[in-house]
Amino acid sequence: MQEKIVSIGEFITVGELADMLNLPVTTLIGELFKNGIAATINQKIDFETATIIIEELGIDAKLEKKTTSINDNIGRSRYEISDNAVERPPIVAVMGHVDHGKTSLLDALLDTKVVDGEAGGITQHISAYQTTRGSRVVTLLDTPGHEAFAALRQHGAILTDVVIIVVAADDGVKPQTVEAIRFARNANAKIVVAINKIDKDTANPQLVKTQLASEHGLTPEEWGGDTIMVEVSAKKKINLDKLMDTVLLVADMEELKADIDVPGRGLVIEAHKEVGKGSVVSLLIEQGQLSPGKFLVAGTTYGKIRTLLNYKNEAIRKAGPSTPVTVTGFKELPQFGDIFVVAKNEKDARHIAQKSKLEQEKAAASTNVTGADLLKMMNQQYDSQEFNVIVKADVQGSLTSVMDSLRLVDTGGAVNLHIIGSGVGDISENDIRLAADEKTVIYGFNVDLPPVVKRLAVRDGVNVRLYKIIYELLDDAKRSMEDMLAPEVVENKIGELDIKGVFRITKTEAIVGGEVVDGKVYAGLLVRIKRDNDVVSEAEIEKVQRQQQEAKEVFAGEMCGISLKTSKKIHIEEGDKLEFFTRELVKRTLG
Repeated sequence: MQEKIVSIGEFITVGELADMLNLPVTTLIGELFKNGIAATINQKIDFETATIIIEELGIDAKLEKKTTSINDNIGRSRYEISDNAVERPPIVAVMGHVDHGKTSLLDALLDTKVVDGEAGGITQHISAYQTTRGSRVVTLLDTPGHEAFAALRQHGAILTDVVIIVVAADDGVKPQTVEAIRFARNANAKIVVAINKIDKDTANPQLVKTQLASEHGLTPEEWGGDTIMVEVSAKKKINLDKLMDTVLLVADMEELKADIDVPGRGLVIEAHKEVGKGSVVSLLIEQGQLSPGKFLVAGTTYGKIRTLLNYKNEAIRKAGPSTPVTVTGFKELPQFGDIFVVAKNEKDARHIAQKSKLEQEKAAASTNVTGADLLKMMNQQYDSQEFNVIVKADVQGSLTSVMDSLRLVDTGGAVNLHIIGSGVGDISENDIRLAADEKTVIYGFNVDLPPVVKRLAVRDGVNVRLYKIIYELLDDAKRSMEDMLAPEVVENKIGELDIKGVFRITKTEAIVGGEVVDGKVYAGLLVRIKRDNDVVSEAEIEKVQRQQQEAKEVFAGEMCGISLKTSKKIHIEEGDKLEFFTRELVKRTLG
């Protein structure tokens, strides 16, 4: 009988899957329940979970994913362009591996000092700028390079028409370079490669081109491919004009346009709170125009634009497509990545926000179950420990990245990390009170601990840890979870002996003689007495003698006598083997 092929998307409800497999829905729900998931008929499970459940049930069927076009995965909205659309500036993201010079390249292009303000020299937020080349305007996005900021980088690619992938000429293609290429392709963005640091003695641009062409399908134009690669030096400002001309050339092939006489719309880049200003939100406009006094809706929150600032923090009266702006006036912080729209008035704005909130609550009631969740539950250890944390960060994007990265720390089920609270802004008294109840660690990323809150934390014994560099925060969390792991018992075989004679056996001692056939033997080692490969008993070596003299060590090929210390009388025969080993408790670490 031919195996049944069932084609499903990334997620499917339990009820839909049961129908496709001609199974009673109760059978699927029961199997999920056995694996620790209390699912409902309308709950969604992902492709991996569905595959695992089918295997567990022994069903003669094979799942395959429905194929989707690249555009199906694009988070950025693409709009119908009218005949009245006007030319807009290209949106260009600068991406690549950490330390390959993305921010330094932006500094050189913008003649700014962005990199000096970054903690540890690492970009930790998406930042948007604008520059000019002749009469043309270009919007530039600086995206984080550290692996923990994958979500931010992907967000940056989704916003982008052209991606400049920066690769250091002295270091070559690295993991985050590959990730940036994947994000750019998923976002259907054009790619330009900037081979940076060509001023260094160890620079090898040809090797970089070979790596990109042979391993990642990016073949340079001069080699007959369709990827333009520009050799640059941000430090020496070499070929920067050529790079910008190339970006504009690639962008012009896309004929980038947008309507301005339609309601404003775009994406939330960042959001944070500031004293005296409230919610401060960075936006990138995709169509329409923004001006002070207009009402905006983003996700479940809304507000009236009180101030409208450009990337230089200068007040402006109007901003159009492809322009990065900062606004104040939102009643609450919108989420990183939310789509914003302009509403006619406050009543409409409030209605749209409330509708989004209801939809979000409904979706939360039927949370998707992933294969990773299922496998974790199937392998869950009953003696696992709980590590509770509260996360506070300066902006919404960083909060998302920190939380996502913490959840990815794998302990094999031995320690369960629970984020019991999170938010944007400084550590508050409420955070301390929540942590005191739960015996929780509070992690602050790029935020402060006000003196009055610090006194409360000291009084209540709450552990607050502040960091400005994300990988240092993650290392701390990893160490904390490692400290909760029970030590591992490690045994090391030291040697082996064939027993040739048994001289005395009492309740607390056994004296035997024989030949060391492997390794060595010395006092203090543990011993397994083995007969026909079965372990008869264990003991400890009290003394070793060679030629009737006490010896420090006896090696393979030598004869010796051994005094064994025992807790009870043991039975030993000629022909038995003694296996010598050490046993120690070793602190466990996470991979």
